[in-house]
Amino acid sequence: MRRIFLVSAILLANVLTMSAAKSKVTVDRIDPTDWFVGMKNPQVQLMVYGQGIRNIEGVTTDYPGVRIDSVVRLDSPNYLLIYMNVREAKAGEMTLKLTAKGQKLTAKYTLKEREMAGDKRTGFDNSDVLYMLMPDRFAQGAGHNPQVKGMRPYKEDRTQPSLRHGGDLNGIREHLDYFKELGVTALWLTPVLENDSPDDANGYSTYHGYATTDYYKVDPRFGTNADYRRLCDEAHQKGLKVVMDMIFNHSGFEHPWTLDRPTKDWLNLPEWLEESKGTSDARGTSFLQTSYKLTPVVDPYASEVDLKETTQGWFVPTMPDLNQHNPHLMRYLIQNSMWWIETVGIDGIRMDTYPYAYADAMAQWMKELNEEYPNFNTVGETWVTEPAYTASWQKDSKLSEKNSYLKTVMDFSFYDKMNQAKNEETDPWFAGLNRLYNSFVYDYLYPNPKSVMAFIDNHDTDRFLGNGKDTLALKQALALLLTVQRIPQLYYGTEILMNGTKEVTDGNVRKDFPGGFPGDKHNAFTKEGRTKAENAMFNWLSRLLQWRQGNETIIRGYQTQFIPYKGVYVVTRRWHRNTVMTILNGTSRETVLEVKRYAEVLNDGQDLKRVQDIPTGRYYDLTKDLKLKPRQTLVLEF
Repeated sequence: MRRIFLVSAILLANVLTMSAAKSKVTVDRIDPTDWFVGMKNPQVQLMVYGQGIRNIEGVTTDYPGVRIDSVVRLDSPNYLLIYMNVREAKAGEMTLKLTAKGQKLTAKYTLKEREMAGDKRTGFDNSDVLYMLMPDRFAQGAGHNPQVKGMRPYKEDRTQPSLRHGGDLNGIREHLDYFKELGVTALWLTPVLENDSPDDANGYSTYHGYATTDYYKVDPRFGTNADYRRLCDEAHQKGLKVVMDMIFNHSGFEHPWTLDRPTKDWLNLPEWLEESKGTSDARGTSFLQTSYKLTPVVDPYASEVDLKETTQGWFVPTMPDLNQHNPHLMRYLIQNSMWWIETVGIDGIRMDTYPYAYADAMAQWMKELNEEYPNFNTVGETWVTEPAYTASWQKDSKLSEKNSYLKTVMDFSFYDKMNQAKNEETDPWFAGLNRLYNSFVYDYLYPNPKSVMAFIDNHDTDRFLGNGKDTLALKQALALLLTVQRIPQLYYGTEILMNGTKEVTDGNVRKDFPGGFPGDKHNAFTKEGRTKAENAMFNWLSRLLQWRQGNETIIRGYQTQFIPYKGVYVVTRRWHRNTVMTILNGTSRETVLEVKRYAEVLNDGQDLKRVQDIPTGRYYDLTKDLKLKPRQTLVLEF
């Protein structure tokens, strides 16, 4: 049970309010920690934390080009918002002067030059392949500290699937060459910000990173802000992009905002905290948990109770639900995303639990982000398996009355259909690979199908292999993922046949990458350390990934798909006179590809007698019918 002394905090707030003239006012912290000149929006919100800081009578500065627009006093006495305009300012250190009865306070604040204009920052797109990994579970760098002083009680124990295992940012950085060898082009790290929550009595921790307690600080167990910057810099030097995972829907229970809410409406439905006496034990309280059902957000017939459960119910009792309709909170979050872009140079954002937050507030964020960084990209987690739902969230969708401005959405339909098809025989109508065909049929709903992110598994799902090692099914899924009109995302370890399911705990699909930690006897980072089966899978996938890089036919090519015929599903991409033909035998029996059926994509004048299969290097003759082995996969280029 997590305890925050809410009653004490309320008493303290009352005392501070009644005796402000006698109490010493302090400035303990300012968010953001610094800011940048030359932004399109010249106004910056400063959230000042400090004892009795609300009782400040005035704020001034004599820094050239800076104007104090407004000072906002919140419900809590321990926060103050300063809105200042820096349009005419130059980079440098400024001094804020704050006056209270009998006190004069000063606070230094730094304005920085931007490293580049916003339109120079380029995000990920369909020329990339994202490799998703969890920092705690991937690799541990040299000099790792297993017990960081000052953090709430925790321990590293690799035998426990839900405790911290000790991976960090330096461990990822030390393996950048591995990603280059594999052939991915971008790294999506699950959240790296501070999650200073204690391990609970049941052996659970916030190793996953989705319970933020400081929006401006990397979790010290992962490293420092400087380590994060170094990782991004060295990744860029090797041609790799870095995508940052963010969460606007909720924070961690131990964030100061839970102990001492800046305003009464900073969180959604916080009343139960007083019933629980400031703990996260929701038993016997009016706590409302989300239904996890996202359809009410777009349902034209949605009831008020269903919509409330989705958007205002807390994800879990230990993750306070943020109220994005509070304009000061939303300004804080918008600025935070820009600060990380400017400070460490990330190349994209993945926004967690996107539809759980208020859609209009999130649209405001995306609109402002797109205006400041027109070539940047953000992908939102939109976990419904119907294409019409996903498409309605994409920027410029005609399916929604209001524009989301969200450029990239996650294709949960592809994930869902592929994971059903792997266990089925492809019949003449609906089963097996027909599911994928019937999903792509609805691409006309998307304003931009090329800006949809597809995947076959991730940290929230069973691994594609389940508890098995069906490499034939895996190759079919990967071949389709990497050749269709999508932005592909891979989950760490898939290339070496990592498996697992969530039957017992999420930790079983988030196992440590072998070789990433001191004492590992199995090192899958090297050819010599991998098993024969791991090398076979790694090499097959690496050849496909390396070939995909810069491939104009895949990046820009027109897509044609053929209804699965006699169990065979064919998708082609064409650009000028180049063709890529992905052929999947969706049955567990031998079959024949009848070449004449696909004559429209077999260009005259090309040498079709010797067509290469990219992952294996073997050659095939497309002037005659092809015999296909059970579940065989071909990626032919001609």
